[in-house]
Amino acid sequence: MDDLNLLIAQNLKRLRDERKLSLDRLAELTGVSKSMLGQIERGASSPTVATVWKIANGLKVSFTALMSFPQHDISIVEKANIKPLIEDHGKYRLYPLFPIEEGRSFEIYSVEIKPGGYLSAEAHPAQTVEFITVYSGELTVRVREQDFRVKEGDSIRFTAHYPHAYHNAAKKLAVFNLVIHYVS
Repeated sequence: MDDLNLLIAQNLKRLRDERKLSLDRLAELTGVSKSMLGQIERGASSPTVATVWKIANGLKVSFTALMSFPQHDISIVEKANIKPLIEDHGKYRLYPLFPIEEGRSFEIYSVEIKPGGYLSAEAHPAQTVEFITVYSGELTVRVREQDFRVKEGDSIRFTAHYPHAYHNAAKKLAVFNLVIHYVS
């Protein structure tokens, strides 16, 4: 059995087990015979592209979900291994901790702004919401021409489909967590 067939077999078995589906029920949902599904799960058959599409549609997953390695249940992100995006001559550093992925409608960043640092952000798509929690220092967030001062330990949530900006007007490094939620 080649690697792709093994991967499809493992993903099909995992998805069927997660949904507590019998082979009979999966056959009903997909239009693929119970015997063929069993052969695919055991790696005894090389499914055609058409068969993989039928299975994906029946399970309501993407085509690639059957051919991709599953995400690990646990991921450790070491900040030292992340290359930050740098703006404002090094005063603004954005660390992408959890970038957006298929099936997830949010992304998480760690941000550091040195005193005097500033970033102006364009409007995001409609109904996008940002969630910010300041862990150190303080941050001024400008949304719709209004400034909001967010102190250490405090949080702010705002719809981000307007231009907005982040500014550290204090004398201490501002460190905060930024979650951007997109409406799917």
